[in-house]
Amino acid sequence: MNGWNQTTIGDQITLQRGVDITKKETVFGKVPVISSGGISAWHNQPINEGPGVVIGRKGSLGTVWWSEGPFWPHDTTLWVKDFKGNNRRFVYYFLTTLDTKGLDVGAANPTLNRNHVHPLPIVWPTRSQQDEIAAVLGALDDKIELNRKTAATLEAMARALYRSWFVDFAPVHAKADGRTPAHMPPETAALFPARFGPDGLPEGWNMEPLKLHVNVQKGLSYKGAFLASETDGLPLHNLNSVATHGGYSDQGIKFYNGEYRERHVVQAGDLIVANTDLTMNEIVIGFPAIIPKRLGPSGLFSHHLFKVEVAEGSPLSVPWLYCALSSSWIGRSVRAFANGTTVNMLPKDAFEIPEIPCPPKKVVETFDAVVAPMFEKQDDLQLEIQTLAQLRDTLLPRLMSGELRVGEAKELVEDVA
Repeated sequence: MNGWNQTTIGDQITLQRGVDITKKETVFGKVPVISSGGISAWHNQPINEGPGVVIGRKGSLGTVWWSEGPFWPHDTTLWVKDFKGNNRRFVYYFLTTLDTKGLDVGAANPTLNRNHVHPLPIVWPTRSQQDEIAAVLGALDDKIELNRKTAATLEAMARALYRSWFVDFAPVHAKADGRTPAHMPPETAALFPARFGPDGLPEGWNMEPLKLHVNVQKGLSYKGAFLASETDGLPLHNLNSVATHGGYSDQGIKFYNGEYRERHVVQAGDLIVANTDLTMNEIVIGFPAIIPKRLGPSGLFSHHLFKVEVAEGSPLSVPWLYCALSSSWIGRSVRAFANGTTVNMLPKDAFEIPEIPCPPKKVVETFDAVVAPMFEKQDDLQLEIQTLAQLRDTLLPRLMSGELRVGEAKELVEDVA
């Protein structure tokens, strides 16, 4: 390892304990408060202007967070106060490889002491080598972040279009005022009426019970003994598969090789809805997700989820229902049925009693033709994120140890990023 030197962590960086801040003291702003588990709040003043690196000190031991801009490191963390001329992003990547298990000094709660971290012996590259390594790994992370932002934009676009057409009725308002609906081809505009009925809905649309349009099935009550590896079981979508405020989260996926029934099977493209929330925040319960194709053609879903299918003869669709259940109108009507003291539960009644404004089938089909490609693109972006993250995680320890030359890593990265 030419140019790499024996040193200690304390010789290369200075770690400082984070600063406590209570909920009462927090003034909402643009500065992330970074705790050991990640961003826990937003404040109006930073401790450091960034870019910076934060490492979990208490609770989630050794978790590492990068902040591109100003940040507030919480008391449950350590943060790099002095980089001593080293590449900041390289320091971030280095700390992600640090094994903190043997450094826990907590009794009941895992705790990391900076005075035990500073003396650790390490092998350290020159600044120019740091720059090259950080550039290679940073290119992957930058592409991952770009994909995430693009996926989030597509999600926002789909939800905004749903709101425009089916909540605000913008095309109908425009035609009623004698205007041409904005950003809409004539053949699409022709699908919307030019006036409202006495019920306040677009003329020809009706309020109908949601139960006429959906079939709801509760998932598999599984046994932990039958959880398996990815190669030995079927994907088991569960409560953690639904992201906060809707959307699919890969972090929750499990695999199962026990018994199940046909009604517990889901296909790629099916709609699932969380029926349980371990908190009372209502940021997951009642929110939907669409099963992605990247996890295979079929799988199972747990009892903490409902599978919501479009009933035969209904003009509605999975993309329409997904956006509707994510919305503040229909989604809130469904989530209003959640109840519980310690665990929030959503009964099937939540899909039977609420009424929805039912649009004509042709309008829904036109909506699907616009948003379905957005959801498919999201799936492709998430699959690419997984591929990029796997490559980064493979290269990271080899680059940090000097086992892999930067030139070789660059060639691998250029093929995908």
